[in-house]
Amino acid sequence: MAAAAGDDAGMDAVQRRLMFEDECILVDEQDNVVGHESKYNCHLMEKIESENLLHRAFSVFLFNSKYELLLQQRSATKVTFPLVWTNTCCSHPLYRESELIQENYLGVRNAAQRKLLDELGIPAEDAPVDQFTPVGRMLYKAPSDGKWGEHELDSILIIVRDVKLQPNPDEVADVKYVNREQLKELIQKADAGEDGVKLSPWFRLIVDNFLMRWWDHVEKGTLTEVVDMETIHKLKE
Repeated sequence: MAAAAGDDAGMDAVQRRLMFEDECILVDEQDNVVGHESKYNCHLMEKIESENLLHRAFSVFLFNSKYELLLQQRSATKVTFPLVWTNTCCSHPLYRESELIQENYLGVRNAAQRKLLDELGIPAEDAPVDQFTPVGRMLYKAPSDGKWGEHELDSILIIVRDVKLQPNPDEVADVKYVNREQLKELIQKADAGEDGVKLSPWFRLIVDNFLMRWWDHVEKGTLTEVVDMETIHKLKE
């Protein structure tokens, strides 16, 4: 479970290691790199509010050849947003050379390939970096449980591939592919509070603002027509 306010003792050992070892990329609101900070500090609401810490992130939307979207349910041990349903993979490029490359968002795409393997067991050859299409960017802030939260500048990547899956239980509680109608049903359950279904705030923002239009273009093979990496959409929960 997420650590209680003021107490990190209950934090899962794997998540604790990631929180202190991973260095996120700090950016300004134009996505310019301004420094780096531990994943721990980047997700403390106290730090987010007092120092306006904003870090770079990515969200992957992976569709199979039937144009179904792969969703994951975050594990119970995740520090932020445990057991919520979300898009295929959401994480952070790290402050390392391969993930700081700005050209064609290669750093973010390298990070996405790394985390698809780490979280979902998707081999690198099933998710080549040149197959990710960066489609948009958004900036949002979302508290998780009072102590923890997110303040991210999120690059959204779409990839259409049939992949092998071997989810990592430290990261992922469940996975499923959904078509549009099944996604709408999941959203309705979350809105009604049925079956304990919850959606991550970033996933919900993307669904409400962009996803269905992008999905149309994924199916038509015209995704490049809706790419907009110039605009940084400032969105609120």
